[in-house]
Amino acid sequence: MRKLLFAFAAVSLAATPATAALKVGDRAPDFTATGAVGGKEFKLHLAQQLKRGPVVLYFFPKAFTSGCTAEAHAFSEAIGDFKKAGAQVIGMSADDLKTLHDFSAKECRSAFPVATASPPIQKAYDVAWAAHPGITTRTSYVIAKDGKIVMVHDDLDFSQHVARTLAAVKALK
Repeated sequence: MRKLLFAFAAVSLAATPATAALKVGDRAPDFTATGAVGGKEFKLHLAQQLKRGPVVLYFFPKAFTSGCTAEAHAFSEAIGDFKKAGAQVIGMSADDLKTLHDFSAKECRSAFPVATASPPIQKAYDVAWAAHPGITTRTSYVIAKDGKIVMVHDDLDFSQHVARTLAAVKALK
């Protein structure tokens, strides 16, 4: 019975996403990635984006799934509030560029860019989902203009990511 309980616990832990390793106060790892906004390809360099102000970097598991689509809609509906607070929103997933082209136009409503989270980016931000290779965890970071992380929200439930990141951005003012 004890072995059975241990096996069940091990399987349960493997099925849940890892907790984000980056903490508030850590420096956000710089990266360059290819992405899309409004269906058009672009190069994203985090350091360049931070020169313009704080960045909400949100990782989502898989484009065109129900939770990720709802989260993209919520971010696109709130994009005016993020811009008013001086922040940019950038979505990241392990999806291929073609998928992100379509997702950026259809589900992000051309309101913000989405980019491919390569394996090195996934590792740097600790968002590779071990139980589901090729998929990232749902983790949002708010990164201040100085490159320091000021908020981390790691939860598979998408419903609080927009509200929590927006509150963190507003608190920077």
